[in-house]
Amino acid sequence: MISRSINALAVLMGAGLIFAALACSGCSRSSANSITLAGSTAFQPFAEKLAEHYSQLHPEVRINVQGGGSAVGIQSALSGAAQIGMADLLDLPPEAKALDSTVVARDGIAIVVNPENPVRSITAQQAKEVFSGKIANWKELGGADTLIRVVSREEGSGTRRSFDTLVLGAERLSPKALFQDSNGTVRETVAADPNAIGYVSIGLVNEKVKAMTYDGIAPTHENVKSKKYPLARPIFFLTKGEPSVASKEFINYVISGEAQRNLEKEGLIAR
Repeated sequence: MISRSINALAVLMGAGLIFAALACSGCSRSSANSITLAGSTAFQPFAEKLAEHYSQLHPEVRINVQGGGSAVGIQSALSGAAQIGMADLLDLPPEAKALDSTVVARDGIAIVVNPENPVRSITAQQAKEVFSGKIANWKELGGADTLIRVVSREEGSGTRRSFDTLVLGAERLSPKALFQDSNGTVRETVAADPNAIGYVSIGLVNEKVKAMTYDGIAPTHENVKSKKYPLARPIFFLTKGEPSVASKEFINYVISGEAQRNLEKEGLIAR
């Protein structure tokens, strides 16, 4: 199923254009001190901050961070369009067996609503029925008599794949769902619509949206660490073959104590 999702992404999102852009960036990557990362949009803003700090410490190294989703991260690493692929998945698909993987952080997934929405909690069963479309009105959850607008990530997203596995299980996402291409655009869509519900990385929750408790457990870092909060997944760096010296040193930096503490401060969970 993951394989089909990755293939679908290539058609639906025009991943070929992304790969072409990455390959083009490779034309300027002749230097051994240049690194391209691509993939997970959930981790992208954190990777950009890590890259910025690392470049301050090592001005001779150029780091280019691209998004595109976890499927793009896997394919970019396999094709060589990126030295490091980024993926946020519960389990890596068979295609990734040809890659070396390093867990660089962990992250929870928060179910979010507009701050104006009076509903503050949702059970696992309710979440499954809401996102599958079986519950379609907020009054069934104790809210207003208005239709629920489901907002989801697109096929090929690691956040989507993890959410589908953890929340929907054997159910299928509502055919009426509105798709967004990043955690950030999901957040902005929910922030602009009082009747919307979506899901984003816990690290991207801010005052624009309200995170719901899930089976009575708040989506906090402490609850993810203690494994009380069940909606969580690892974040992988993926490389093909022996990584370049620059790539290896950057990966070592990301898993170092300093970078891991910075990730915690930014809203992720140390590996």
